[in-house]
Amino acid sequence: MEIILATLSALFSVVNPFGAMPVFLTLTQNDSPAHRNQQALKACLYMVGILAVFFLAGQYVLNFFGIRIHDLRIAGGLMIMKAGFDLLTPGGSNKKVSPDVVEEAQHKEDISFTPLAMPMLSGPGAIAVSIGLFTTSLSYFDMVLILIGIILLAAISYVILRFSTQLTRFMGKAGLSALSRIMGFIVLSIGVNFIVSAIYALFLS
Repeated sequence: MEIILATLSALFSVVNPFGAMPVFLTLTQNDSPAHRNQQALKACLYMVGILAVFFLAGQYVLNFFGIRIHDLRIAGGLMIMKAGFDLLTPGGSNKKVSPDVVEEAQHKEDISFTPLAMPMLSGPGAIAVSIGLFTTSLSYFDMVLILIGIILLAAISYVILRFSTQLTRFMGKAGLSALSRIMGFIVLSIGVNFIVSAIYALFLS
């Protein structure tokens, strides 16, 4: 249970489904509720696939390119810190995708994989965290628990996107802005932790 909660806490702020709500609502504003819900479900399923693949195979990819896990943690920490800074600025939640991508997505019928699943929900920061969750000391049971944590995260993300219209109406722009700043601070802290732990492992352990 602790591993599942740790996985959720490590990934939730970086995935930040609340930050995906404005873009999701913009891209699905002319869709029926059934189609909008379908897009949210498919995006969350894609997110599970992306994060699970990088969790299970990421270490082998790093080994193939000769990249140490500590190098990834530093690079990932820098990316996560940038995402945190973006969330701390007004309108920062929309910076995960460029305006050109949003404009292109408005002409697509299926936005579940891109830009919703990638890069909104499972962007570089979430992928870096997923790879960082893997260690050689993990048992098969621990891996299953981490995958369950990823699936639970997807379920929570789906509920948030599913009721994004109601949540936006309830929280208002001020509430969403405050929530974005809170998420940004947490994401920034995660990025700092990634970098500090990697430097400690490289030079002090």
